[in-house]
Amino acid sequence: MATIVARKAPPCAPARSEALRVWLFRTFFTSLAGVTWTDWWHVLRENGFAVDPAYWPRAFVLTAGSALNSLYRRKEDRAYGSLLERVEIPPPLFILGHWRSGTTLLHNLLALDDRFAYPNLYEVFFPHTFLCTEDVRAGQVTSLVPSTRVMDNVPQGVEMPNEDEFATCAASLASPYMFWAFPRRQEQYEKYLTFRDVPEAEVARWKDEFLRFARKLTLRHHRPLLLKSPPHTGRIKLLLELFPDARFVSIHRDPYTVFQSTKHLNATLTRSLQFQHPGDANPDDAVIRRYRLMHEAFFAERTLIPEGHFHEMAFDELESDPLGAIRRTYEHLGLPGIDDVLPAVEDYVRAQSGYRKNAYSEVTPDQRRRIQREWRRSFEAWDYAM
Repeated sequence: MATIVARKAPPCAPARSEALRVWLFRTFFTSLAGVTWTDWWHVLRENGFAVDPAYWPRAFVLTAGSALNSLYRRKEDRAYGSLLERVEIPPPLFILGHWRSGTTLLHNLLALDDRFAYPNLYEVFFPHTFLCTEDVRAGQVTSLVPSTRVMDNVPQGVEMPNEDEFATCAASLASPYMFWAFPRRQEQYEKYLTFRDVPEAEVARWKDEFLRFARKLTLRHHRPLLLKSPPHTGRIKLLLELFPDARFVSIHRDPYTVFQSTKHLNATLTRSLQFQHPGDANPDDAVIRRYRLMHEAFFAERTLIPEGHFHEMAFDELESDPLGAIRRTYEHLGLPGIDDVLPAVEDYVRAQSGYRKNAYSEVTPDQRRRIQREWRRSFEAWDYAM
């Protein structure tokens, strides 16, 4: 049974090393790390080359890296192109849920079942090249990655589960995560949360890149895929077009907590991803608008999932009774082997017992009224107190 071990910085001197990692991450890292030269040039041109001076070092590093990515991609295409066309992808298990709803915890727990494969940090950030570079370069990347996430101190590492959305962002550019890189055009990129009203050519490119990434993962790991990305919450119809037999597990959380935590996410993580200052936009607007767009699509499309292929849980359920929540997930989805998985789940939960969640101030009365009005469907569907 595979076990995901929380990475902790060793004592004493490594604290200085960890501070250096955080500085390097905040200064140079970008969610587009795996983009090719041609696509990076397209992004710059589309955004009028509007990279603010504070982010020129990050843009310079990415420009150099994109040239290397293009070279490695050609090598990988020559080595694996014809082979990938013959890869059959078993029906994946998708984890759905808005940012800060508990999707990472659920992903980590389900990934303890070694009958699943999941994309790790290196694979999602270098989707074009990981088949021919991961074995050599993953160790180099490890030394640059902070041991915990900058927004919540959740352990992270190159080998741990990560979001496939980063892969399709770098590979297709059709991703809402582009609004973190170029926030002054955030509303134009939000259409990729659901792909509604997106030109068919862009949808087709996203599908092609998503399938290519899934084939690469399947070729590398030879197991059904466990995939988690919050934007998938608003794309059920699209995912079913690609994988009619896929299974889905959805997690939700108190809307007020999600609002506070997502604002914190946007204020911390995006400083480490952007190429321009966001301007004067009200940060509340983006959180409320994206949640509403995502869940309008979710509630409209979740009935498309075949019976027995969908399970839903609350974060409070997972937090208070993780073993029971995972058992119910396996039972409702018809997944075998739950008794083999629970010991690893118990070990993981015990290892995380010292973790403390972020604390937030109360939402203001005006924020509360607006959340109640615009997210009413979620309060009613999941019986949260307004």
